[in-house]
Amino acid sequence: MPLMPSLFISHGSPDVAIAETEATRFLRGLGAALPRPRAIVVASAHFEAEGRVLVSGDATPETIHDFGGFDRSLYEIRYTAPGDPELAATVVAALGGGGFAAEVVTGRGFDHGTWVPLSLAYPDADIPVIQVSIDPGEGPAYHLRLGEALGFLRAEEVLVIGSGSFTHNLREAFARIRQNDRQAATPEWVSGFADWMTDRLVAGDRSALETYRTSAPFARENHPTDEHLMPLYVALGAAGAAAKATKLHASQDFGVLAMEAFAFA
Repeated sequence: MPLMPSLFISHGSPDVAIAETEATRFLRGLGAALPRPRAIVVASAHFEAEGRVLVSGDATPETIHDFGGFDRSLYEIRYTAPGDPELAATVVAALGGGGFAAEVVTGRGFDHGTWVPLSLAYPDADIPVIQVSIDPGEGPAYHLRLGEALGFLRAEEVLVIGSGSFTHNLREAFARIRQNDRQAATPEWVSGFADWMTDRLVAGDRSALETYRTSAPFARENHPTDEHLMPLYVALGAAGAAAKATKLHASQDFGVLAMEAFAFA
């Protein structure tokens, strides 16, 4: 059986789950465009741990509404996909073999970096899902290695997803969200960064990507902190050293949230 791709998805504002945006429409069609996985592993920007890797091991994870100020209907959504404790233990063992301090944790539900995109791509919630934490104190090189340690899953019909945001300046985003201006113009500092990152990803230029913080134009404007970009490196690392990117989607939400998605294979 061919290897599964690994994916990077920009999950955007939580209300992507109930909105009608270009990204929403893309995510609704994503599952049907991919081979059906037997399980999904998500490295979410909203699951953080420093100095170690946590892997969710609940059999029936809850849905976490880790945000405020949105329409009430968003808080009523429950994503009822099962967990996979056996897969979680396998992932922890593989991470340990890769030199990471890793452990299974329970009581960790699906954060919105996981359930928002999956509720659109896999609305039947019938595929087991586990989550893997990122480390906000580490950069691209660490997260590439983390992805590499997960790469074996692609041969076992497991879909590895990095869920973050291609751009993530919340101060700028909230100014537009408060005005409900989803169609705001995209400033050059957003498009310039997104174009540079896309070019480097498609070219497979890992050396430039690893130093994006100093190499990419407007890096700090788009990522005042870079935890929302680190899932991209997990997805890239999982695809192997020779992997290049295929852009699956590009749009903007509120002008400053670039909603790019990529497959790596």
